[in-house]
Amino acid sequence: MAAFGYRSRRIVINTNFVSTVGRAELPLGQDAQQRVPTAPHSLLELTNEIWRGKVALAFPQFGTTATHFHALRQLWGEERWLAWSRALAANKPFIVDGNSVVVKQVARGEAWIGLTDSDDIFAGQREGLPIAALPLTEESLLIPNTVAVIRTAPHPANAQKLFEYLQQREVADKLVQVNALESATAATETNTLKPDWNALLRDLETTTKQLNEIFLR
Repeated sequence: MAAFGYRSRRIVINTNFVSTVGRAELPLGQDAQQRVPTAPHSLLELTNEIWRGKVALAFPQFGTTATHFHALRQLWGEERWLAWSRALAANKPFIVDGNSVVVKQVARGEAWIGLTDSDDIFAGQREGLPIAALPLTEESLLIPNTVAVIRTAPHPANAQKLFEYLQQREVADKLVQVNALESATAATETNTLKPDWNALLRDLETTTKQLNEIFLR
C-alpha cells in the first residue's frame, strides 16, 4: 500500500449567513437587518444555541465523518466526547446522506454551517456556491489517499500499472489542480489530528455503538 496526497475534514460555512472576520451586518430587506454570527473556532462551539438547527453533517457512523468522530474521541477523551456528541445531537442538526449533500444544504442556507470533506467544498466553490472552508485546526483530520494491489487480484499486472501510475507526481499534481486533493505530498500538517490508528481500531466497536445510540433515530 502507498499514500499519495491528502484531503481533509473541514467546517464549511455559508458566507451569506456566517462571518469569518467578526460580526457584520446582513441586509434582509430595506429596513430589516440581522447580525451575522462569527464562525466558530472549535467544533465544541457547535453545541451553542446560536447553531441550533443550523448544522449539517453526514451520518457519523459511516465514511470520513465516522473516522473524524472516532479521532475526536481520542483527542478529547471518552467523557468529554460523549458529552459533546449528545449536546450536538440535542442541538437538532441536519443528519444527511453524504458530504456532498452537506455542502448543498449549507449553500442553500438551510444549514449555515456543516462538517464535510475539502473536495466537496471545492466542488461547490467551482459551481459558484456561497460557501467557504474554515482553516485547519487541531480538530481537523487529514485524509491520505491510498492505493494498494489486492493479494490474488485477478489482473495483477494491470493492478500494478495503476498502482505505479497513481503515485506519479504529475498525476497527483493534476488531482490537486481539480481540487480532488489538497496537496500532492504526504500529509505533514503538524496542527491537525494525529490518531493512534491501532487504538482507534481497538475501540471501533464501542465507539460505533455509542454513535448509534446518540444519532440513530
